[in-house]
Amino acid sequence: MANAFVAAFEILSFGAIIVLIVLGLGIIASMMGIFNFAQGEFVLLGAYITYLAYAKGMPIWTGMVAAPFVVGALGFVLEALIIRRFYAAPIVAMLGTYALGLIIRESVRGLIGGFYLTVPEPVGGSIDIGAMHISAWRFTIIVITLLVMAGCYLLLSRTSFGLRMRATLENPSLARASGISTPLMYGATFAFGSALAGLAGALIVPVFSLYADLGLRFLIQGFVAVMVGGVGSFIGPVAGAGVIGTLSAALPWVMAPVVADVLVFVLAIVFIKFRPQGLIAGKGV
Repeated sequence: MANAFVAAFEILSFGAIIVLIVLGLGIIASMMGIFNFAQGEFVLLGAYITYLAYAKGMPIWTGMVAAPFVVGALGFVLEALIIRRFYAAPIVAMLGTYALGLIIRESVRGLIGGFYLTVPEPVGGSIDIGAMHISAWRFTIIVITLLVMAGCYLLLSRTSFGLRMRATLENPSLARASGISTPLMYGATFAFGSALAGLAGALIVPVFSLYADLGLRFLIQGFVAVMVGGVGSFIGPVAGAGVIGTLSAALPWVMAPVVADVLVFVLAIVFIKFRPQGLIAGKGV
């Protein structure tokens, strides 16, 4: 019974990590019509900023709080300078973001020298429930993920900012006629998705350490999760992340991890083949 509970907790915590990463990717894909293949590197940047704060002797929470703001600001600048020029050609936009991601990844690799760098957990120890012990930091990640999900949903669906954002991305011409600055809203949307990736990197670096290919570990899983969940809605990518995260964490308990990874992608491909619109399809948030 104890082993089953611990396994369920590990599956839930890994699913929460995937959800965190997919939130930003899903918002950009659903609302802007492009897949940001630099999203994994934005996760890497969030992890690197957290490490820098720790290496400079500052509290780890300082880096974790700064990471989403710094990465979001970078995303805003990149959208204005580069990505904005490719909205009419989504394939070119994907290639452009992939190139940006490659530049970021290799830059970080040069800065850290190809090493694996560790960052301690801000909330150490374990939570004891009888004879069971679960990681306090992984539990914290789950709680933060739930709060971020709720905050994102409320921001996008219950605020004037969210209304302007959705109006801009669903009907730019009408939004401009209504006095909304569409370039600003596009930049804000991309920055928001980038900031979520930075937050994800900041939270997971104590679990997975910092190395140059950290973002690659989750980029493909995030991409598949968005496709499985469905582009065009807020709930779709989150549902897809839950499915892919659960399978990715659960299958290695019953089979070899390499076989489990392959099986997850095979199942996802089969699902997308028969339901290309995903679990939940929609035209807006």
